[in-house]
Amino acid sequence: MTFSSSKNVMNSSKLNLLQLLETLLCGIIGGAVFTALHLPLSWMLGPLTAVFVWKLIAKRELHWLKSFKNGGQMVLGYSMGLSFTIASAKQIGHQLPSMAIVTVLMVAFGLAIALLVAKFTGMNLPSAVMGTTPGGLSQMVVLSEEIKGADTTVVTFMQTIRMLTVIFIVPALSIHAFSGGGTQNSEPAIGMVTQAASSGFFHTLLVVAIVLFITACAVHFKCPTPWIIGPLLTAAVMTVSGFETPQLPPILIIVAQLCLGVHLGLGIKINRLANWKRLLPFSIVSGLLIVGFALVLAYGLHIVYPISMTTAFLCIAPGGLPEMGVTAHTVQADVSMVAAYQLFRVFFILFIVPIFLRWIFGRQDVLEKAAKAL
Repeated sequence: MTFSSSKNVMNSSKLNLLQLLETLLCGIIGGAVFTALHLPLSWMLGPLTAVFVWKLIAKRELHWLKSFKNGGQMVLGYSMGLSFTIASAKQIGHQLPSMAIVTVLMVAFGLAIALLVAKFTGMNLPSAVMGTTPGGLSQMVVLSEEIKGADTTVVTFMQTIRMLTVIFIVPALSIHAFSGGGTQNSEPAIGMVTQAASSGFFHTLLVVAIVLFITACAVHFKCPTPWIIGPLLTAAVMTVSGFETPQLPPILIIVAQLCLGVHLGLGIKINRLANWKRLLPFSIVSGLLIVGFALVLAYGLHIVYPISMTTAFLCIAPGGLPEMGVTAHTVQADVSMVAAYQLFRVFFILFIVPIFLRWIFGRQDVLEKAAKAL
């Protein structure tokens, strides 16, 4: 390596460090402002909003490390896993049929919305379907690359708007619209997360090693959202089996939310889509309709099972597992139940929906005629 190339590398590293510090400062300010205003999920939505607005207004190039996002997801996943108990595991087993039913209904409703969006915007049906399917942002973008005719840029934009609609509206509804937020299982779950760590040093190291190993296996075998599922399942199994699990201090949860919020804010890139202004209202309306449908299904779940309306809503709400899990912690809902429903939908959309979409777009002409007939 020549002196000139070495100097370029050093300058690039220095620039990345400055951008990283600027991004971190922006996220901290956003979290502090949202906290002062008593807004929900302040340390995730605050950094998300601040980073997005600063990047949009100041036209600044910001930088964030992927390891920060992964580390934040691991902490949040582990904290969710601590809420699992033998009682909650039995309850989840009893509700497996309901998980399948509500997931199918949510996906079917998303397909109906896609037909309307395709009709009124003129976009092709694969893009509309992938853009309205209530899955995780990263999952749907990856799947869109495998579906013939789907425009990944359009899918990314629509899923981003839907995600923002969900993670801003659902926590507000959960906190302000529903009273009596938790279930009998929720208080111990929250207590487990907020208590200071009491395990021995070597025992803690052993747990960390196990979590890292299981997470590495999840990454290696390409599990969906491995950085959160690995720690979550590890903590859940250890907790249910009676193995002593170290507790996490509240400041670590805040840092994890900050890391995830900044990552989500940097992921919003509306400048990549030329006609985003035309798609924006349709994306917002479709997101609101899906949230409204989830609310209707949640009420039915609340009637059928002895769970709070808050827990039922967060189980079905079409957000990601990290976002809904953090919200469940915040409002003292049954985190284990929320995680189970959200995980079921993740696996369903990743393993069942692609098969269905490949089959259905083999009959794409029939669907497009149906969309035009609406």
